[in-house]
Amino acid sequence: MLGGCAHVGPDFQPQREAWSGQWTSPAVTQASESRAQPEMRQWWQIFGDPVLERLIVEADAHDAGVMIAGLRVMEARAQLGMAMAARYPQRQQAGADVMYIHSRQSGPSAQSSRVWEYSAGVDIGWELDFWGRFARAIESADAAYFAAQANHEDVLVLLHAQLARTYFAMRTAEARVNIARENARLQKRSYEITERLFKAGESDELDLQQAKTQYFGTLSAIPELERQMALARNAIVILIGRPPGPVPELADAQDKEGVLPRIDRAILQDVPANLLLRRPDIRAAELRIAAQSALIGVAKADLYPSLTLLGSIGWSASSLPGTQNGLLLVGGPSLRWNIFDYGRITNNIRVQDARLQQLIVAYQNEVRQAAREADDAANGLLKALEREDILREAAQAANRSLTLANALFREGYSDFQRVLDAQRALFAQQDAYLVNRSSAVDSLIDLYKALGGGWHTEAPLVDAATRQQMQQRTDWGRLLEETPGAGGHE
Repeated sequence: MLGGCAHVGPDFQPQREAWSGQWTSPAVTQASESRAQPEMRQWWQIFGDPVLERLIVEADAHDAGVMIAGLRVMEARAQLGMAMAARYPQRQQAGADVMYIHSRQSGPSAQSSRVWEYSAGVDIGWELDFWGRFARAIESADAAYFAAQANHEDVLVLLHAQLARTYFAMRTAEARVNIARENARLQKRSYEITERLFKAGESDELDLQQAKTQYFGTLSAIPELERQMALARNAIVILIGRPPGPVPELADAQDKEGVLPRIDRAILQDVPANLLLRRPDIRAAELRIAAQSALIGVAKADLYPSLTLLGSIGWSASSLPGTQNGLLLVGGPSLRWNIFDYGRITNNIRVQDARLQQLIVAYQNEVRQAAREADDAANGLLKALEREDILREAAQAANRSLTLANALFREGYSDFQRVLDAQRALFAQQDAYLVNRSSAVDSLIDLYKALGGGWHTEAPLVDAATRQQMQQRTDWGRLLEETPGAGGHE
């Protein structure tokens, strides 16, 4: 009977829906290819940008979110140690007393006495884990520990995606500034020509004012784009753990200024369904289910009696003449059973079960949301690549149109309005082409993030400075030396 009741409560069962094991998406299939390198855990290597790779290393070491996630792993590890300690005698208490007694009596035969009494003892109580209360608690704490590791990896996934998007947003703004300046240079030349013609009486004021309007309109776009560059740069420095200011990593890479990568498809090493279920946040959600499932067993153990082995060793002595020193040995079992508190116990079990079901529903919804994110990102990438070819042709045609319009205007075969229209179209098409290329890069990053890529880091869970600060306050043993993913992502 005791063997059958060793672990009360449900054993953890994965709560995956049938579709998730075979899920695929035509868009994800078209937007990806199977290849060994670069690995999903370091997908940013597909861009071949050493500046981005240096920034990611800095962010891993100094981003506040990553540091907090690492410390939460340490917290969960310490809580696991607390749960594991319940396998040993729960009560281990040593005590010692020294008492001085001074008594004085009144009356004809008044006497006074002074006595010293000494005692020391050790009490031990060990509750036997017949129903698996402590085993289930350890199981829950263990799952919570691995969930904390998965959460740390999820923070890395989000950080790397955010940093890459911000980095390329800055590069996009730089490229758009360059395009705006180049178009402003062309438009300024036209403005100067119309100004000379107007002053010479060879052109009316309308051409002059239209050329001036277009030139200054293009100039006005540059400060806004420069503001976007500054915002992106400040976002980057915060992600790498620095205050706003110069970023040497960016200053030393002038060849990368305004350069956007030409991208094609995502590189995957496994089928989308497996990658989806290995997403750190999905694994963390599943591990939370495991931790809560074990807590039902902890609650159910209260329905049954607890058997504790008790033992005491005590010694006592007194300075009173004629008394002897004493040694006391006590031992035996103790049975406790909450026979009149079943309403509280059973309702606590129901509370734990309701919490478990909430986590199951949340997990299933997170898997569906993850699949939607992957499909949306893949569709975005495919459409951006499709639009890129069209916009490239449009930009080339606009450039050719401007060349022809300038030639016809110089020869007197057309008015200046056609030149203005051609300049406006060229700027718009070149800018749209850059924005679309940026959108393609963002969609590729989103696809890697949606499939859970980017959890790799060489940074320790707790950096050296923080580890030293914590060890000065508290004895952490070797816990703070754990490395990322110890027993975590496979």
